[in-house]
Amino acid sequence: MTGDQAGQTLYLVLWLTLIVSSLAIRQLPMKQTFKMALAWVAIFAGAFVLFAFRGEFSSLWSRLRTEALGTSLAEGSVVRIPMAEDGHFWVSGSINGHDVRFLVDSGASSTTVSEEIAELVGLETGMRRVQVETANGTIVLKKSRADRLTIDGIERTDVGIDVNPADSTNVLGMNFLSSLSRWSVEGRWLVLVS
Repeated sequence: MTGDQAGQTLYLVLWLTLIVSSLAIRQLPMKQTFKMALAWVAIFAGAFVLFAFRGEFSSLWSRLRTEALGTSLAEGSVVRIPMAEDGHFWVSGSINGHDVRFLVDSGASSTTVSEEIAELVGLETGMRRVQVETANGTIVLKKSRADRLTIDGIERTDVGIDVNPADSTNVLGMNFLSSLSRWSVEGRWLVLVS
C-alpha cells in the first residue's frame, strides 16, 4: 500500500467512525440506525458522483443553457448552433471586431450584410457590383472584403462579403462554410468544425 492509499484509507476509516459513533450515541433502534446509515452512504455516494462527473455535468449545463437561450455552444474547434423556433440557424459572430447576428444559409454563395452593418464595421464598397438571383428576384449587391470574420472562435481573415442595400438580414454563406473542415446538420443542431 502506497502512502497515498494509506492516507485515503485512514481518511475513509475516520469518516466511517464518525458516522457510526454519531449513530451509536443516539441509541436508536437497530432498524432506524440502519436506515440512517444507508442515508449517509447515499449522501456520500451522491457527493462522489457529483465530484467524479463534474466535467460531464458542466458540459450538460452548457448544453441545457444553450437550448434554453438559443445561443451557440463552442467546444474547442467545434461550434454547435441550435435550430431557432423559426426553423433557421442563427449565430452571433463579429466582423472586424463588431458584433453581428447572422442567418446561416447554405444556399447563399457568399456572406452578405446590410448597408447599416457594412458602415458600422467599416467595410469599403467600391464600384464593383454583382447581380444575384434570389428567391425574391434579382438584386444588385456591392462587393467588399472584411479583415476578420469570427463565429464563436472560428476566425477567417480577408473574407469576401457582399453588401445588400435592400435587406437588413445578415447571411453567413458558403464562402465561410466551405472554409471549414466540416459542417453538418445533426438533428436540431448545425455543427461547424474549424
